[in-house]
Amino acid sequence: MKNVIKVLGVLVLGLIPLLLLSACNNDDDPADNDFFAGTYAGSISYRDGDGTDISTDNGKVFVTKIASGTRYNFAFSDKIPDLNGVEFEKKGDNILVSVGSDETSYIRIDNNTLKILYLKDGKTWTASCTR
Repeated sequence: MKNVIKVLGVLVLGLIPLLLLSACNNDDDPADNDFFAGTYAGSISYRDGDGTDISTDNGKVFVTKIASGTRYNFAFSDKIPDLNGVEFEKKGDNILVSVGSDETSYIRIDNNTLKILYLKDGKTWTASCTR
């Protein structure tokens, strides 16, 4: 009986990580989920007026939708400062665009791509990433 319980315990412990991994789906759409968290990888950069200039082709941006439902946080790798509380509006079926976007400053996100050219207080963030 003890052996049966041990075998069942091992099976359950083996299935839990499998179920958790299958629940993390790259097809999650940031525009349609009440909660969204996803990592985008690719080219990222940051520049400020104080001489800081960071750029990499192998960077990551962790995107989370915060409680308000229209605001997102962007956590960058490589010691690039985060962007927090950026407000978005839905464009089309599955695309989010930052409020107040124009040709010189925007953040565009969907389930597969993240594009950033964001200017604020003399600082510039860029990203061209996929997941």
